[in-house]
Amino acid sequence: MAMTLRSGLSVPKPKSTSNYLAIGTDLLRNVLFLLFILRWTRKSALQLRGRGIFGTIADAYRYLWRSSYALFLRLPGVRSQVRAQVSEAIAKLESKLVPQGPGISRYLTLPKEGWTEQQIRAELDRLEGLKHTKWEDGRVSGAVYHGGNDLIKVQVEAFERFMVANPIHPDVFPGVRKMEAEIVAMVLALFNAPHGAAGVATSGGTESILMACLSARQKAYVERGVTEPEMIIPETAHAAFHKAGSYFGIKVHMIPCPSPTYAVSIKGVSRFINSNTILLVGSAPNFPHGIIDDIAALSRLAQRRRLPLHVDCCLGSFLMPFLARAGFPTQPFDFSLKGVTSISCDTHKYGFAPKGNSTLLYRTAALRTYQYFISPEWSGGVYGSIGIAGSRPGALIASCWASLMSVGENGYIDACHSIVGATKKIETAIYEHPALKDDLKVMGKPLVSVVAFNSSTLNIYDIADSMSTKGWHLNSLQNPPGMHVAVTIPIVKVVDKLVEDLAAVVEDEKERERVRIVEGKGKKGEARGDSAALYGVAGSLPDKSVVVQLAGGFLDTLYKA
Repeated sequence: MAMTLRSGLSVPKPKSTSNYLAIGTDLLRNVLFLLFILRWTRKSALQLRGRGIFGTIADAYRYLWRSSYALFLRLPGVRSQVRAQVSEAIAKLESKLVPQGPGISRYLTLPKEGWTEQQIRAELDRLEGLKHTKWEDGRVSGAVYHGGNDLIKVQVEAFERFMVANPIHPDVFPGVRKMEAEIVAMVLALFNAPHGAAGVATSGGTESILMACLSARQKAYVERGVTEPEMIIPETAHAAFHKAGSYFGIKVHMIPCPSPTYAVSIKGVSRFINSNTILLVGSAPNFPHGIIDDIAALSRLAQRRRLPLHVDCCLGSFLMPFLARAGFPTQPFDFSLKGVTSISCDTHKYGFAPKGNSTLLYRTAALRTYQYFISPEWSGGVYGSIGIAGSRPGALIASCWASLMSVGENGYIDACHSIVGATKKIETAIYEHPALKDDLKVMGKPLVSVVAFNSSTLNIYDIADSMSTKGWHLNSLQNPPGMHVAVTIPIVKVVDKLVEDLAAVVEDEKERERVRIVEGKGKKGEARGDSAALYGVAGSLPDKSVVVQLAGGFLDTLYKA
């Protein structure tokens, strides 16, 4: 065969393995890049859908401004000055909270010999007598949900009887198991739970909210394979939802609650729903303004999108179910709405149980199982718990059960009538009192026990600080600035004095403003007190790292012996 023909019929050499590897690597790189682009395109599309073009631009501007300010705070000269001011503020806080001076003893190690009962009682008397805001006189907003001295006696006896009880051992303490189950059953009945509903007792509202979020996350993972969970909450929802987001890796979308209603925007909630959404949230009422979100509308939305809806009724607790029977207007909020799948209710608020008691209610028992923790292979045996805690104080459960049984349905209706009636009295005074009506404005339409107000003519934080000098411990709010009163039974007895002092404080603040105007200094002078210093600064800072440092310093101070 001719050489030219032979060469024309020759078979080409196969490509080397390295060439195929290079092609495969390029292909994989391109696929990963495409997935990255698709992922961020989807995230951007969802952001645009939720916030809109202008909202997204505003978010981007705030992010850049916040980042720039954070860099500014890290500059060497600025950083040292900020540290000095933060340290000064924390030292001032410590001087207020940590008792000092003659007569104050500190016990940092165990005594060599145990104290006698007389020594312990004497020291307890001294501790009880430390200077504090007189909640006993009704001068504290919320905080102490006191059901009366007679009820305390019942609670103490129940606590003493079950002092060593631990519900983790139901065979050893069957009475505690029975009481806990009955507490949950009673609260389920209050909230119109359907047949097959279930619940758990928890240590407080925060744990109830945490477990509701965990259950929703686990449900979405098991049933829909959601690995990047998101929940949608009102911007006024309790901070425990943010804690749940931090603990359980859930992205939190906050939806505006605009004036004049201060209820969550249902359209805003709807726009943020996507395939990663695991939970919708509404409050009944919320803590800042005492406003009940439109739970009926949220229920319809949850049903339409087949999503769980949690109603935070920790503050409303034993007031919301009795509003109508106490003669006050109400709105639907419980399991009578088909879309409501879980409710948190604090028995230690207006149920008057001792602190450390709350409940979490589920529409079905199946929802409850998603919060369980079970370890079948532990060397110590099969371990299961209903929530975060393992061992729990049976004495608190006994005290809660005794509280519910002692007060009874009629007792709670009477308490609702007194508490909400006093709240209406404060609200009416702000609308009608000559010294208040022109300068204070009620935020929204409160229906329960909290009335919030702000001012466009005076510095609301100066009013809060001036009320503090008169012995009142009220709550300052931010975003927007305001303050509120959460009415309790002790406050009911002194509500007229509260209105009187508030009117006097507002008159004093108005006089200061008149003097400023006469002196040519303009309206609303620089804030003076502690509330103004904290919340005024917090509201003006684009980067909240300084506020976080102050809050961290406060938490550290709690453990200064």
